[in-house]
Amino acid sequence: MTRPVQHPMYIDGQFVNWQGDNWLDVINPATEEVISRIPDGTAEDARKAIEAAEQAQAPWEALPAIERAGWLRKIAAGIRERAAEISAMIVAEGGKTQQLAEVEVAFTADYLEYMAEWARRYEGEIIQSDRPGENILVFKRALGVTTGILPWNFPFFLIARKLAPALVTGNTIVIKPSEFTPNNAIAFAEIVHQVGLPKGVFNLVLGRGETVGQELAGNPKVAMVSMTGSVAAGEKIMAAAARNITKVCLELGGKAPAIVMDDADLELAVKAIVDSRVINTGQVCNCAERVYVQKGIYDRFVSKLGEAMKAVTFGDPAQRNDVAMGPLINAAALERVEQKVAKAVSEGAKVVFGGKAAEGKGYFYPPTLLVDVNQQMSIMHEETFGPVLPVVAFDTLDEALKMANDSDYGLTSSIYTTNLNTAMKAIKGLKFGETYVNRENFEAMQGFHAGWRKSGIGGADGKHGLHEYLQTQVVYLQA
Repeated sequence: MTRPVQHPMYIDGQFVNWQGDNWLDVINPATEEVISRIPDGTAEDARKAIEAAEQAQAPWEALPAIERAGWLRKIAAGIRERAAEISAMIVAEGGKTQQLAEVEVAFTADYLEYMAEWARRYEGEIIQSDRPGENILVFKRALGVTTGILPWNFPFFLIARKLAPALVTGNTIVIKPSEFTPNNAIAFAEIVHQVGLPKGVFNLVLGRGETVGQELAGNPKVAMVSMTGSVAAGEKIMAAAARNITKVCLELGGKAPAIVMDDADLELAVKAIVDSRVINTGQVCNCAERVYVQKGIYDRFVSKLGEAMKAVTFGDPAQRNDVAMGPLINAAALERVEQKVAKAVSEGAKVVFGGKAAEGKGYFYPPTLLVDVNQQMSIMHEETFGPVLPVVAFDTLDEALKMANDSDYGLTSSIYTTNLNTAMKAIKGLKFGETYVNRENFEAMQGFHAGWRKSGIGGADGKHGLHEYLQTQVVYLQA
């Protein structure tokens, strides 16, 4: 058997071979085989990366923004040259379907180019003064050293989501990928190195959240930490950042409701909801997690939904390019989904189909539809992060909105109706950072991806996401 490759870190413009003894295995979730190993990095490794980023930040910020943008374009070009290779890495380490992996890689390159376009567009202000001869100037300045702690579900794109706005606005960054999906991040570092990005501007540290991640959040030299992950992880990041009053930008969990009205286009609603549930095997924070269906169409809708869910295919995405789902990320994720379904059944839910892990190798869980569900059940409140869809009936839109808003989370939501007045009432009534009307849950790079309540603080994408990486300096200039 071939020995799995052992990856280095990337600090201060060079690849650093790990000198420690402890390594973490990277496992293919479809085959349960070890495909690579990464260093079980330490807080000292994180500190070295932060120091390199600090040394690089002032000269990087001194460059004109359009020159900084040029480096983003070079990285994007490098990604396009290796797109097929990187897509295969994402499939192998994350269990993502080939089609979705290819979309992620292409979207990452697009995102870098999109953020590069902001170089000539972000700006300050001149404010009218109450004093004769005075000018009030508002400057937008870089924060300094930023850090990004990544999840495993969209591991490659999340590098760009955190790096691109940071770099174009004059910040430097240290990235920690998930220990479950680090291989694609190594490829990103190789591209950065190949294009010759100034050393220290981008750094990659490998390891666990409880060691490396805590240092990236708690180090006093860090101006902002951006993390995408669970609520529990976000709480730990906030606690570490609080010691230095460090700015945090957090995208955490979701429990997205989908409301289907009597007048909805049922074919459209079924397809969009299923697409929004099974994407990446249900392991996306903005996935449709619970469905509320008006009673007049409940039986017809559930029948059509059942047919669509049964048609969802799954398998090893490295071996088949015709599957809609791959495996869950690891054994722990599979166990969590099994437990949540078992708990729902114990509370009275009925499994229409699915509800049991597939036999054999790999962490596969079939699409699962639950009925006889009510709002009080845990399956309607706890994030499932798997291809399980509970359905609840309702009488009026007001009732549906009340149940939809009955959540600790507030990331995404959706409504299916052909009545504009109904749609507008739902838009105003839903207390979520995003609402989709008659379409699947998937955000645009020029929008703003931000959650309410326990779904996070701050946000990403578009103009507002760019401004997360800027701070304001006001100058009172008396002539």
